[in-house]
Amino acid sequence: MSEAVEVEQIIETKPRKMALPTSLDKDAIREAYEDVRSNLTDNEWAVFKFDGLKIVCSEKGIGFDEFCAQFHDNERAFGYIRIQMGDEMSKRSKFMFVTWIGPEVGVMQRAKMSTDKSIIKDVINNFAVELQVESSNDLDLMMFKEHLNKAGGANYGTGVREL
Repeated sequence: MSEAVEVEQIIETKPRKMALPTSLDKDAIREAYEDVRSNLTDNEWAVFKFDGLKIVCSEKGIGFDEFCAQFHDNERAFGYIRIQMGDEMSKRSKFMFVTWIGPEVGVMQRAKMSTDKSIIKDVINNFAVELQVESSNDLDLMMFKEHLNKAGGANYGTGVREL
C-alpha cells in the first residue's frame, strides 16, 4: 500500500467535531418570564446567559440602568424587560425581548445565536418588540420606547395637534 493511501485512511477514521446543542433551564427561565410579566411583583426585567451549553436565568431586577449593566462586551445573552408606556391618559406595560451579542464575541458564537434564540423563544414568546443589540450605546431607554411606540399602534396624547 502506498503512503498516500495510508494517510488518507487515517484521516477518514478521525472523528469529526460536532457542535453540541444548547439547552435551557426551562423552569427557571419560565419563572423569571412570568415574574416580569406579573403586576404582582416588582421585577421589571430578567437576563438569561450561557452557563456552558445551557441558557440559565442570570439575574432579575428593577431599573433600566441595572438591566443595561448585565450585558458585557465579551458575552452573549438575552433580556426580557417590561417598560411602562403611555401618556397622561393611559399607562400600560409593554414587553421587549433583547438579544445581546457583545462586540468581542467571536464569529462562531455570533452565528450560533440564531439557533439559540429560537430555543429560548419557546419559553419567552409574548413581547411587542424584539431587538438585537451589539453595543452598549444601543442600550438606550428612549430608543427602546421609540420601538415600542412604533409597534403599539395608536398614540393618544393631549389631543392637541400642531399643524
